[in-house]
Amino acid sequence: MSGDTVREITRDLMRSFGLTTVFGNPGTTEVPFLRDWPNDFRYVLGLQEAAVVAMADGYAQAGGRPVLVNLHSAGGLGHGLGHIFTAYRNRTPMVVLAGQQVRSLLPGEPFLGATDAASFPKPYVKWSCEPARAEDVPAAIARAYHLSTQPPYGPTFVSVPADDWDVETTSAVTPRRRIAGPVADPDALRALVSVVDGSKRPGIVVGPAVDIEGAVPDMVTLAEQIQAGVWVSPMSSRCSFPEEHPLFQGFLNPEQRFIATALGQYDLVLVFGAPVFTHHVFRGEAEQSLPELFVLSDDDDLLARARHGTGIRTMLRPALRQLSELVAKIDRPAPEPLARPEITLDGPMVSASKLFAVLSEMLPNNAIVVEEAPSHRQAMHDHLPIRSRHTGFLTVASGTLGYGLPAAVGAALARPDRRIVAVIGDGSSMYGIQALWTAAREHLPVTFVIVDNSQYAALKTLADADGVMVPGVDLGGIDFVALATGMGCSGVLVESLTGLREALKQSLVDNGPTLLHVPVVEEARTLY
Repeated sequence: MSGDTVREITRDLMRSFGLTTVFGNPGTTEVPFLRDWPNDFRYVLGLQEAAVVAMADGYAQAGGRPVLVNLHSAGGLGHGLGHIFTAYRNRTPMVVLAGQQVRSLLPGEPFLGATDAASFPKPYVKWSCEPARAEDVPAAIARAYHLSTQPPYGPTFVSVPADDWDVETTSAVTPRRRIAGPVADPDALRALVSVVDGSKRPGIVVGPAVDIEGAVPDMVTLAEQIQAGVWVSPMSSRCSFPEEHPLFQGFLNPEQRFIATALGQYDLVLVFGAPVFTHHVFRGEAEQSLPELFVLSDDDDLLARARHGTGIRTMLRPALRQLSELVAKIDRPAPEPLARPEITLDGPMVSASKLFAVLSEMLPNNAIVVEEAPSHRQAMHDHLPIRSRHTGFLTVASGTLGYGLPAAVGAALARPDRRIVAVIGDGSSMYGIQALWTAAREHLPVTFVIVDNSQYAALKTLADADGVMVPGVDLGGIDFVALATGMGCSGVLVESLTGLREALKQSLVDNGPTLLHVPVVEEARTLY
């Protein structure tokens, strides 16, 4: 008795999982998967696999939904690995599906074949598989989907030999609902409530998982109830607390001693959905110890590797709501609001600080800011407070360059109801510049702001801080307007504050993509 092909069964599964928008850059081993592409599926073409993966990541993050990426065998997967690493750090629900040479050729290490394909993306996938039989492909994809969408979210990988798609099988795979995440042990939560009620000066650290769960309003409720100052975890890829709120205290520096100093003012710190803690540089041990910590996360690995505090494994939204109901309302003094540096928006020249201040004035209320300008992040924190309480800000958690520009394209595809503004450094942009072509092809209303300081300035700043000189930091001479127009986008060179305002005003109402090339003057700069 004949059955359906593996391809037909897989497409039915993809429909049931909502994976009908596929990001890819096809090669010969993907032709059988793409054959007779259905009318109800959307294929988003990118011109390089790293950009493709980053686009898919932005789509999943902004849309709050899983995504499928189709890559080409070993070489294509290799190109995309940098942003599979990013997807892992970003906790992105992503199924990566890669082609493989036909099974009969694999013993001879054929051209375009992937040797030990399932091992290639490890350890930065939650699960990886090349099915033993063609008949097992649909079940493998179903398993990859459920593991990817099981908290904590993350990418999974399936390698499929090209001739598997045409195999007929009667093996059925029944779609199942996504698997719910963990909830807090009641005794652990009651113990936490007791400690909070006895605290004189509690503090809170929020990580990206708060916004990923859509729990920012619940976070605000709890913070207001216990009058706790709120910090953002080091290198956070999301905004998980509105930055204009009077309880907002700022961003933790990714160095141990500065974290200890910032949190040393509290007798209790609650950490929600963040590692404890992400460090980037080391210049000596902290001189003071951390206060008592409670760490709440759905990630058992994060809780296990934390060197400080009491861990509670839980999804954050139900835990936050329970805590708000259980904690006592105690009359604690509120912390002083964060003081932001003043800035005067005059003069002919554009600095990064002035750029962010103008953006803050002109952004629509529902805009999503996608950022990858690491050397200007402190200026952004000072002058562009993110006010949104749901997915107002996206950046790269891994530090892998090339995420921001293509991620903005993916975010625009996922959220056509919101304006997307990407603020990208000149160096970072060149790792994913190909995504401009996709933005033009899909006619997406995205404003790309290229902050051009003609350097890999983040590297230079760190080297200067250590008193060393390093080669390979000077850029310059890149005509971003020409690059944009060559790929079908509008491009504008911005050389004054007046020109910046005019170009932003026009780009924010255009129906297609616009790139603003903004050379910025040098100013005092720190990374954190």
